[in-house]
Amino acid sequence: MKTLLTLCLCVVALTLTSFGQNTPAPPPPNAPATAAPPNPAAQMPPPAAGMSPAPAAGTSPAGPVGGSPAPGESVPATLTASPATTASPAGEVKATGAFSGNFLIDNFRKGGPIMWPILIVSIIGLTVVIERIFWWAGRWFRRDPKRIEKVFTAIESGDLAEASRLSRGSRDPVLRMMWNGLNHQHASLQGALQVAAGIEIKRAGRFLVVMDTLVTLAPLLGLLGTITGLIRSFSFLGNEELAVTAVTGGIAEALIATACGLGIAIFALIPFNFFTSRVSNLEFELQTAATNLEVMLGAQTAEREVELAGGAPTSGKGASI
Repeated sequence: MKTLLTLCLCVVALTLTSFGQNTPAPPPPNAPATAAPPNPAAQMPPPAAGMSPAPAAGTSPAGPVGGSPAPGESVPATLTASPATTASPAGEVKATGAFSGNFLIDNFRKGGPIMWPILIVSIIGLTVVIERIFWWAGRWFRRDPKRIEKVFTAIESGDLAEASRLSRGSRDPVLRMMWNGLNHQHASLQGALQVAAGIEIKRAGRFLVVMDTLVTLAPLLGLLGTITGLIRSFSFLGNEELAVTAVTGGIAEALIATACGLGIAIFALIPFNFFTSRVSNLEFELQTAATNLEVMLGAQTAEREVELAGGAPTSGKGASI
């Protein structure tokens, strides 16, 4: 049980840390290169013969500062890129959505402090369910109805030693109960059968009380989280600046806690009812086998008494003359 509880804790921790992680958003496509605006000076028609070229944009008619251009020399035009044509960095785009962060951990934090008891209850419930599943699976493989039929056949034929040998060392609960009854039939057959059947039923109903408690406790914890979330929401109503955000966070806390509590209760209720029905079936099998064993042994005891009574010498009455 301790090993299974530790394994469940590791699985839950791994799930909380790995499930719902942020999926890396695909890199945005590269922004197309913006073409440089055409040079107005390059698009101007060539000057006619005998005319001096027009001064370039950004230069004075007198020529550049520091000297006049030589005759026949063209003046280069310098253009600066406008701020509107500068491309924005692609790294500023962030993905938003339900999986922008760890979904489970985010909701766990939004659920408030009541989520810690709910987490403990969920871990205990998961551990109990897994343990019971393994136990009943082993119980299914331990069943031996053919040997039970052989034991009843040996008892019916009067071979109690063979019946005890067949039922010895078996892992079937019915055969273990029958072995205890056969070994204590001279002292108290019914008492031995009742004790053995009680041990088997208690072993089969192990942790059912825990599951019943979890089914009742989980919704109550969710309801407590709802109340604390609403109290937190109404406590911020006086502040106009933070009223909307605080009230929304409190309502989210209430809903998350309620949903988690109901989910745990539903998860534990179905296995609880299934295991309870299995215990009832096992109890019926044990009662049926114990009743058959008592009837067979009682019939054999009555036959032996009749044989002993028939073989005893009878006292005859002689007439005296």
